[in-house]
Amino acid sequence: MIEVMIAVMLVAVGIMAMASLQGPAWNTTERSDLLGRAAVILHRTLETNELMLMNPNRPNPCVGGAPFVLNQPQVWAGGQGAAQPGDIAYNVLTTILDNMNGSWNVRVQVAWPGNAVGISETVVVTRQEAFRF
Repeated sequence: MIEVMIAVMLVAVGIMAMASLQGPAWNTTERSDLLGRAAVILHRTLETNELMLMNPNRPNPCVGGAPFVLNQPQVWAGGQGAAQPGDIAYNVLTTILDNMNGSWNVRVQVAWPGNAVGISETVVVTRQEAFRF
């Protein structure tokens, strides 16, 4: 009889411990999802700008040495022009800085509601003849 009471108490403690972890688990899941989507947008934006700058036929986006800044306040994670089910709007800030030596620094920052800092990455880009079209 005492063994049954001990087993019931152990199961009850286990269930209470598992229930107390449910909230933090959902928060971690949400953060992971938002961060993963932001990383996809960051990579896509960096790669697009890199490909454009590598083409020698494209004009320099920086006029007179001033950096080129593009703020896109509503970029959808799905990559579509409109929100898809489950999409969230991300803010994408792209800054292109001419290094005046045939290279550019492309910095992309992706933020989302609840995280104004978000994630960012910078890449150095040079013109390449193989990318002429």
